[in-house]
Amino acid sequence: MNLERVEQVAKAVLYEGYMLYPYRPSSVKNQQRWNFGVLYPQAYSEAQGGTDACSMRTECLVRGNSGTKLEVRLRFLQLQLRLTQRSAEANPACDVWQEAVERDVSVPIFDIETALSRPMIHAFEFPAQSVIEPGGAGEGPKSRVVRGQSAVRGELEIAAHLVGENTFKVSTVVRNSSALEDPEASRDNALLQSLVSTHTILGVEGGEFVSLLEPPQELQEQAAACQNVGAWPVLVGEPGQHDTLLASPIILYDYPQIAPESAGDLFDGTEIDEILSLRIMTLTDDEKREIRQSDERARQILERTETMPAEQFMKLHGAVRGLRPVKESTP
Repeated sequence: MNLERVEQVAKAVLYEGYMLYPYRPSSVKNQQRWNFGVLYPQAYSEAQGGTDACSMRTECLVRGNSGTKLEVRLRFLQLQLRLTQRSAEANPACDVWQEAVERDVSVPIFDIETALSRPMIHAFEFPAQSVIEPGGAGEGPKSRVVRGQSAVRGELEIAAHLVGENTFKVSTVVRNSSALEDPEASRDNALLQSLVSTHTILGVEGGEFVSLLEPPQELQEQAAACQNVGAWPVLVGEPGQHDTLLASPIILYDYPQIAPESAGDLFDGTEIDEILSLRIMTLTDDEKREIRQSDERARQILERTETMPAEQFMKLHGAVRGLRPVKESTP
């Protein structure tokens, strides 16, 4: 699997909805940012009656044989708190903001025959930690930044079943098994131990993935039987390639691409670059100051938009792709 080829799309999925418009902590629309692919701790999910998911299931079809090799990678964001203490007093005033840390879990490459005999369980854990750093420019000489993460634990369960001649159904289930002390905790507290923007990337050697959106006729029944919960598997890479599959928490088509006109990541649902860039330009000085003192990615968005050349901005204004000749009507 060549992850570099799909890195742009995977990154866009990873940060989709990371900072909802208009990119400042006090925004009304920014009160609940983590709304794509969130897997909460199981205890919290059960306390909510299962309305907040704690697991994600991906099922796909693979053409190959018992020696066909598979690779599975899990990617998600882990939420951490960033506290800026503006003095050295015993109880200093603090600004609190949420940041995200990228997490990547790789399952060693395995033969599909291994998953045929029994489900494979791959556990992972990221322990709690706290880091203290000096405050940045404009935050005061005695300020400091404290970043804290809660422990996150989970598992990947992978299984395979023969569903036709040289055709296998491969299932991947991601579960959040983090220990939550208080199942009745608020959503904000539960998010500290959640998997955010969860998605998996699957690669195959000695075989090929079958498109679930446009399966061949002989596999339409098997494709329709695949159950995907919280995941939308599509082929990625160059059109016509079948060696990499992205199970996304948002709906995509096979072979998604990042628009070449985009000057950089906006981390917002659907990334309508022109509209969002115009809105960023209308922010007040106070709103811009708030952005610069909060999240590093938001600061980069602001600086990139403010320095965008006029010719680059004009490229965002309308692009037509995929034109096809209109078929002549039959007399």
